[in-house]
Amino acid sequence: MDLVLDAADRHLLTPYVYPAGWPEGEPCRQLLSLFVITNLGALALYLLFGTLSYYFIFDHELKKHPQFLENQVRREICYALRSLPWISVPTVALFFAEVRGYSKLYDNIEDSPYGWSGVFLSMLSFLFFTDMGIYWIHRGLHHKLFYKRFHKPHHLWKIATPFASHAFHPVDGFMQSLPYHVYPFLFPLHKVTYLGLYIFVNVWTISIHDGDYRVPRLLRHVINGSAHHTDHHLYFDYNYGQYFTLWDKIGGSYKSPTAFEGKGPHDYLRKLREK
Repeated sequence: MDLVLDAADRHLLTPYVYPAGWPEGEPCRQLLSLFVITNLGALALYLLFGTLSYYFIFDHELKKHPQFLENQVRREICYALRSLPWISVPTVALFFAEVRGYSKLYDNIEDSPYGWSGVFLSMLSFLFFTDMGIYWIHRGLHHKLFYKRFHKPHHLWKIATPFASHAFHPVDGFMQSLPYHVYPFLFPLHKVTYLGLYIFVNVWTISIHDGDYRVPRLLRHVINGSAHHTDHHLYFDYNYGQYFTLWDKIGGSYKSPTAFEGKGPHDYLRKLREK
């Protein structure tokens, strides 16, 4: 995040926003800047990719499903916009620790003991580490001690749209993002790679709520896509994973998506039309 902060300081904040006597490295200034940047960045990612997905990928026929709520899209967006600033508070604390040099993020490829291969391997390990972390956190949020208070709001959306992707209770939203933030404190990771992965995970979160159930046949039971996550919203105790089905299979919570078996939301709508 220090790359983004440095760019913001250089091109905007130092010349046009902050008083000349307020040093760029001063902690209060960094915290304030990170809070604004994090919120604006999250808002831009959510609205930009959510809107693109909603208009160009999401099948609007799904809005005719009986479990699609009245004014649902507006409600999803409003809930997300209320939650994002609160989710950003602990997120900014972790970004601040990164900026102050407490993480294992590095600037140059030469700083990796394995060069470019190390960058590639770190991308894979990031995906598998965060997939594992999210699985167990997500599954834990379904426990009766936490579900009603924190995770149930996200399950209001049985037939979700891309705008449901960030419509979480703030505690729920932060907890499920925690593995992304913990990773660079445990393992070396290139700073630009981390920024790219951070954008990727936000886009992926939108994609598993987009109602497009198409997955290459060979990967249907490997990749956790929208079909899998739709069944999670509909049937509750299945498919907690983020990218892969690995941990659902290990944990005994994998369910073959109904959309792949002719029993999904589109099939339900087709049968309604036939009647």
